[in-house]
Amino acid sequence: MARLWAALALLLVSSALPAAAQAPEKPPPPLSPRGLVTKASGVSPGYVLFSQSLSDTILLLDNDGRVVHSWRNPHAGGALYLQPNGHILRGARDPNILHFKFGGTSGILQELDWDGKVVWEWRLGDEKRVLHHDIEPLPNGNVLALVWERKTREEAIAAGRRPDAVPEQGVMADWLIEIEPVRPSGARIVWEWHVWDHLVQDLDPKVPGYGDPAARPERLDVNAGIARTVSAEELAQLQALGYVAPTATPEDLRADFLHMNAVDYHPGLDQIALSVPALGEVWILDHSTTTAEAAGSRGGRAGRGGDLLYRWGNPAAYGRGQGSPQRFYFQHDVRWIPDGLERAGNLTVFNNGRDRPGRRFSSVEEIRPPLDSGGTYPIEDGKPYGPAELAWSYELPPDRFSPFISGAERLANGNTLVCAGADGILLEVSAAGEIVWEYRNPYTGDVRLADGSFPNATIGSFPYAVFRATRIPPDHPGLAGRKLEPLDPQPPWAPPPASVR
Repeated sequence: MARLWAALALLLVSSALPAAAQAPEKPPPPLSPRGLVTKASGVSPGYVLFSQSLSDTILLLDNDGRVVHSWRNPHAGGALYLQPNGHILRGARDPNILHFKFGGTSGILQELDWDGKVVWEWRLGDEKRVLHHDIEPLPNGNVLALVWERKTREEAIAAGRRPDAVPEQGVMADWLIEIEPVRPSGARIVWEWHVWDHLVQDLDPKVPGYGDPAARPERLDVNAGIARTVSAEELAQLQALGYVAPTATPEDLRADFLHMNAVDYHPGLDQIALSVPALGEVWILDHSTTTAEAAGSRGGRAGRGGDLLYRWGNPAAYGRGQGSPQRFYFQHDVRWIPDGLERAGNLTVFNNGRDRPGRRFSSVEEIRPPLDSGGTYPIEDGKPYGPAELAWSYELPPDRFSPFISGAERLANGNTLVCAGADGILLEVSAAGEIVWEYRNPYTGDVRLADGSFPNATIGSFPYAVFRATRIPPDHPGLAGRKLEPLDPQPPWAPPPASVR
């Protein structure tokens, strides 16, 4: 099995990055008991919003582990945002999109009112592109969303990608869009950024973008995420464990070479943060550009167009890793600490720790980017972006290790809400690392795609999985005037369907 896990690591992380096949041969059994485990002094007031990843129900939970409100919709979902009007903005899995075999595929954006009625829905998913993973509501009412766009094998090679690293189906490049909702069932794309516009490669001087990646850290080395093809036997074992879709091929697995999984927005800076787990990095972009400027290297508040303003987590991804270790291992949920909180402007990240050298553990990490007065991030010639050290970190207990999904959110009282998503474990921890609240999701689901398969193959081996959780303070405007008493009866706990366990 060691060879199998090494194969999985190579599929998901650049072969140039350190990787250690440390995962167990099968997922560990879920922690028991389920439900509320710990409630100590110092826990934040308010509620927690989440949904199990195969469920058709969104839950709002109080600090005693009781459901006070729920929303139902036939589609499984991922990212959830409670809006000031009490509506839920979310990404949902289109059950009819079967040709994208990657975890995190969605295809639908929805707004649900307090009673669960769909008041807006927009779909983007066809043979060449599909919504995936995360969205981010903006102050102007628009929404940022991640999209995969397929690049053919010919297009990838023409961009300087190594031919041996390009499957016949091509590769999935990330496209970031800002949409203006047009209710009840439309949207206009008002701004966009394509990673494909910001490449560098040192393979072929006749191909555009030729140069030394170490001299162009503001661009993506198109060969930074190379993974070998697994054998038919290895693929069958991965499918049996539930780590890839039953219909996935080795070609499918190599196509998703970045796997962006989170987007956040800073209104004061007008900048966007992205999580790029296949490279072990977080990136920052300038959102103040026009779409035309975002395609180039000039314009916007920072004057750099759509080139990367900042990146952190793995200097080897841009050729500056000598003496600078990789810090992120398939991370999720990059977020700025909001204005008004201590250490506002720092970034927090859930570092899953998958394939981390040495011990296997997940952690939450905080960094302070070296922001200057011009809204840019200085970097010395030949050296990686700072900082050299973390501003804060929290190591999850070994039995809360979460190899995929998950997230973390800094709270107003200085605590951090942690979602160890694989086993559906929600923790609130103090700055000193004390667990003041712990809840283990007891709810499951059995939502399927049109062909009967799971919306996310990996989730099938983790029946209580939660993509992310969010703390909702009691004075949130979306809760004003709402009846927030424990439901009677409470939604029933039930063992996972046999097909999920």
